[in-house]
Amino acid sequence: MQQQVAITGLGVISPIGLDVQSVAMSLRDARSGISTIRVSPLEREVAAGVIEASFEAAFTRLELPFLDRCQQMAILAARQAVNDAGFDLFDAFGQRAGLYYGNVNGGVASAQAWYQQMLLEGKQASRPYSAMAIMGNAGAAQVALRHKVLGPVISNATACGSSGVAISDAARAIRDGYLDVAIAGGAEAPLVASLVGVFQGTRAMSPPDATDPAQTCKPFARDRSGLVLGEGAAFLVLESAAHAHARGARCYGYVSGSGISNDAHHIGMPASEGQVRALRAALSDASLDARDVGYVNAHATATEGGDVIEAAALREVFGAGPEGARVSSTKSVHGHLLGATSALELLLTIVAMEGDLLPASAHLQHVDPRCELNHVGARPITGHAIEHALSFSCGFGGTNVALVVSRRPPDPST
Repeated sequence: MQQQVAITGLGVISPIGLDVQSVAMSLRDARSGISTIRVSPLEREVAAGVIEASFEAAFTRLELPFLDRCQQMAILAARQAVNDAGFDLFDAFGQRAGLYYGNVNGGVASAQAWYQQMLLEGKQASRPYSAMAIMGNAGAAQVALRHKVLGPVISNATACGSSGVAISDAARAIRDGYLDVAIAGGAEAPLVASLVGVFQGTRAMSPPDATDPAQTCKPFARDRSGLVLGEGAAFLVLESAAHAHARGARCYGYVSGSGISNDAHHIGMPASEGQVRALRAALSDASLDARDVGYVNAHATATEGGDVIEAAALREVFGAGPEGARVSSTKSVHGHLLGATSALELLLTIVAMEGDLLPASAHLQHVDPRCELNHVGARPITGHAIEHALSFSCGFGGTNVALVVSRRPPDPST
């Protein structure tokens, strides 16, 4: 018998808030966390979803050499989620507690520091702890160490879908009876010259908005001009509903389905056909029809081609008329967190469901006619109950992941 998958904990460090309560307020106000920064030695200012905080004070002098900013945020966001769920250590679960993590770039700042030491200072070997700060699975390992997760600790690196795939894998492990509880999410700290310069090279990044940098990211808009990078971390605690209910845990909702596909089309250009397969697979997994879904948090990065391709996929599955799912992209206020973006956007979708809120595609004043959908619009809509919602992510390499969350547990008879 398959287990229902309850969401019992949330934790977030993001450009629009450093905890669940603050991001909920930002969503309700459509407050943007995007501003301009300069990352040395690059000369040009860039717009980015920036977290105006340092986290080093949360760690000891012995810990800090092993921790890039990426892992610092992962530890703190995961700790929020674990504490929110009423847990601390998971060693009593033995092999039946796991951790699933999404990240693309590892400790970018730590890697860049070593490159500078090697290329500019002539150093022949890095510091002994650099490897542990750079490696892509360091965030997962550091969280598992602190919370004594003894079961599977798995890192996923499927570009922009990384943390979404991680959440899907965690939910399936619980649903199929392999685990009782899992921490799932992702972290990314890409606002470093070596990585910003790489994305500048793709010619996909938007220049800062000349009037107001906070309005730089405009998904689906006629005047959109490209993506905006962001930093942060987001984690969920997932638990079998039977276990959660037995201990009287609060449930934010349920992961009722997921779908993963690959375009097998182009390393850097998405394809609507592959996206449609992921969307339909998620609906099938959740035993839902498209008309049952009230809200879609779209991947929409505000690139010229990507938004049009994704809109076509969403239109094929959900339609574009008033009877279809309402659609928005919260990247308009927090930017693109790469490997962590799927986890953040699912968390924001859950927060929106909790608050009967349809989040805005901020700054969407004029919709590109090629991106016709049932858009929420430039301002959030309050007092709108959502029974089922879907968060969608697509990435370089062609992997697409769709996650369905529901206010109530799935009907076992369907």
